[in-house]
Amino acid sequence: MSPQPVVNAEAPKKFRPYVPETMEMREFTFRAVLLGMLMTGVLGAANAYLGLKAGMTIAATYPAAVIGMSILRLMKGSLLEENIARTVGAIGESVAAGAVFTIPAFVLAGLWPSLGMERYWQSVALMVIGGLLGILFVTLLRRVMVEDPELPFPESVAASEIHKAGQQGSKAAKILFANMGFGGLMYFLSQINLFWYTRNVLVNIPRMTTGLRLGRSSTSPMLATGGMTQFTSPAVSPAYLGVGYIIGPRLASLNFAGGVVAWGLLVPLLIYFLGPNLPPMTPDASPAVYWGGIAFSVWYSIVRPIAVGGMLVGAGFTLFRMRKQLLAGMKRAVSDLKKSAEAHQATSRIDRDLSAKVVFAGVALVFVAMIALYYYFISGAHNLTGNKVVAGAMVAAAVMIVLGFFFAAVSGNLVGMIGSSNNPVSGLTLCTLVVAALLMVALGVSGVGGVAAVLGVAAVVCVSSAVAGEMLQDLKAGHILGGTPAKMQIGDIFGTIVASLVLFFPLMILDKAYHFGSAALPAPQAGLMAMLAQGIVGGNMAWPLVIVGILMGFAMILVEVKSPMLFSVGMYLPLETTSAIFVGGMIRWFTDKLRDRRGYNEAQKARVDNAGVLTASGLIAGEALCGLVIASIVGSNHQLWHIDVGDFAFSGLIGMAVLIFVMMKVPLSNAGSPDEPAPPTAIM
Repeated sequence: MSPQPVVNAEAPKKFRPYVPETMEMREFTFRAVLLGMLMTGVLGAANAYLGLKAGMTIAATYPAAVIGMSILRLMKGSLLEENIARTVGAIGESVAAGAVFTIPAFVLAGLWPSLGMERYWQSVALMVIGGLLGILFVTLLRRVMVEDPELPFPESVAASEIHKAGQQGSKAAKILFANMGFGGLMYFLSQINLFWYTRNVLVNIPRMTTGLRLGRSSTSPMLATGGMTQFTSPAVSPAYLGVGYIIGPRLASLNFAGGVVAWGLLVPLLIYFLGPNLPPMTPDASPAVYWGGIAFSVWYSIVRPIAVGGMLVGAGFTLFRMRKQLLAGMKRAVSDLKKSAEAHQATSRIDRDLSAKVVFAGVALVFVAMIALYYYFISGAHNLTGNKVVAGAMVAAAVMIVLGFFFAAVSGNLVGMIGSSNNPVSGLTLCTLVVAALLMVALGVSGVGGVAAVLGVAAVVCVSSAVAGEMLQDLKAGHILGGTPAKMQIGDIFGTIVASLVLFFPLMILDKAYHFGSAALPAPQAGLMAMLAQGIVGGNMAWPLVIVGILMGFAMILVEVKSPMLFSVGMYLPLETTSAIFVGGMIRWFTDKLRDRRGYNEAQKARVDNAGVLTASGLIAGEALCGLVIASIVGSNHQLWHIDVGDFAFSGLIGMAVLIFVMMKVPLSNAGSPDEPAPPTAIM
């Protein structure tokens, strides 16, 4: 007998936050905001380091929640204070994501000789204006988007669960802080050569005795061949291993596949034919230095433009796959703006945003600041009269503020569905940059100044989109916990300003020590932006190589590669980076296999996963902070100690083995007993 249908379905219940709206609790306190601002500087700097070196950033919401909760618990802080600290602390990561995609592009495009203090206020202005624009737009859209039942906000739910399960905070914080120290120590030991960080191996490409015949006839021309190429071992890097662990074996393998194609196929193939035509090696030269330099030059000048073409297609394909969500986000942006304009001042604490008057006044001020900023960049082209410069700045600001609003809504919509870790900020920035470049060409802005104008215009919307997504994620977590939106919005304004004032310094330190675009600091997204701006406006682009990369990207789509963007980024990065990320992914795979083989229940598996993500996050933050200190020493022309132990062939393998052991041991040893309740799942 079939069950009877339910006649009277229960009406949906009104949402009830964890902290009731009628309860008074300390929230926007000095200590919570101060802790958040400290975290936003530290986590933002760590992500800037990671973005420039590995081409990706990690979500800061989870580490900020753990750190803020553990410290405020010692001060007997409230749950809502923890929420404010996490909100302010996480925003620096999104400012960093926007900054590393665009500000180094000014250097890579040759517009700025380097990132010195004379560029400080220009860079800060780009970050502050973009960040405030994102915050103001999300404030207009918050109420409708956080209450949308179709947006699950996976990372917001995870962050709110971390706060609820406060008893887990102490143990989680110990894992995070211990591995920050361990990661920093291991990176420091590699830099003073207690064990090597990476090793280069020369591989001979034998020349054909008679040469390669081009054709079947005996009279066909002959080509001389041969040379030597270089392979690099995986870097003994806590940060790269941590990134690989977090993104998992499939994505780490895909990233490494790009490195294999670049260094295992394209570089050796090109050297095979170029070798005999290169200037001969001088008798006193070292083969390792000579051929290593040739291999790097081939990769830098020929392979990387091909990778740029692949990244171009990858970014476009990511947006194409999300076309339904993008369209829905744009439609929702228009309807939400109408609804928010009609919404009355909420009496409930949990529905209280910054007043509409304040928000629209803020948008007007930002608009005026954008006009001034764009006037500065466009006038630098020196090819337009005064009136045209003013008109161009106003048109550019108007177009970008409309584009910024739509992209803020789209970014928030994507974060609501897939989390900020997967938010395709680089794809949105790419669209912005192309629109900005075409706009500058239409206005008659060209040449070197035109390239600067394009990058300046695009940078604001890039930072705005990144900040909008992160902020909406934190507002949703606050909505679940019962925080006051207006206080979180004010906190994020503070956090954005602090992050913008601070983040220039890690960028400057890293550029001075290693230089943007070098093997030590590839800055892949910024390189893409610089090359596109130069190509569209400046007319300086290796288009044949880029077109080859575009065709390669289409081929990857046809064979159903999961992420052409990640594959192309792997081609753009040094082999030591992609191979180390691959090792991190394999560590995750082995750990998961051992976890499953031990027959753990779901609660134990969740604890293993949490401890693994915390361990990896700690290693990343530890190396990043130590790396910034070392970069400041190197950049000030001081030398680190040099210990001869690292010259031995197997010293780096020992360092790698220690890292692998810790990354597997810590998660598996934190499985706990079967009867313990499941912890909140960490989603990165």
